[in-house]
Amino acid sequence: MSLPRSNYDPRRVCLNPFPDLNLNFGKHRRTIGIYLAGALFALANWTFFDAAILSAHAHPPYDDPQIPPPVHVQFVDWVPGICSLLGMLIINLIDKDRIRGDDYGDSTAVWRARLFLFIGFAFMAGGLAGSVSLLVLKYVMMDYPEQYTYYGYANVSQNVALMLSAVVLWIAQSAQTEYDYSLTL
Repeated sequence: MSLPRSNYDPRRVCLNPFPDLNLNFGKHRRTIGIYLAGALFALANWTFFDAAILSAHAHPPYDDPQIPPPVHVQFVDWVPGICSLLGMLIINLIDKDRIRGDDYGDSTAVWRARLFLFIGFAFMAGGLAGSVSLLVLKYVMMDYPEQYTYYGYANVSQNVALMLSAVVLWIAQSAQTEYDYSLTL
């Protein structure tokens, strides 16, 4: 099937058009974004706390009660989540106008804001890399049963959800509300 000449655009990469997702939530899109970021944050921490509680109450196998559980969630499992949480806090505490350079104050403020933004993303990337390496080195390579590898998967999912929460909150805070007015001439 070819497109009629009037609808053809030579800049198009795909001949099949992508569906237009018109997700216009109107005046509530900022509020929905903030609540979605909070839900992702709660889900992230809930999955890891679930793994930590399961680890604290792990029992030996019923057929051999003399063998203790092979692995527990320790402090090293908490470090990637703490790094991602610090990164999320750093990223979302930065004033968005400073990054864009819209502020007429200090000339080095833009540079410092971008530096702190980089540090925040580095914390989050380090937390994700740490959780993936912890999953592989501590849980997968030791060939533990599936109930124990869940601890590592929960750690990775916590860091991914924290990163998504930071991105959603950043986008939601950057959106204009109905109360913002543009007073430019």
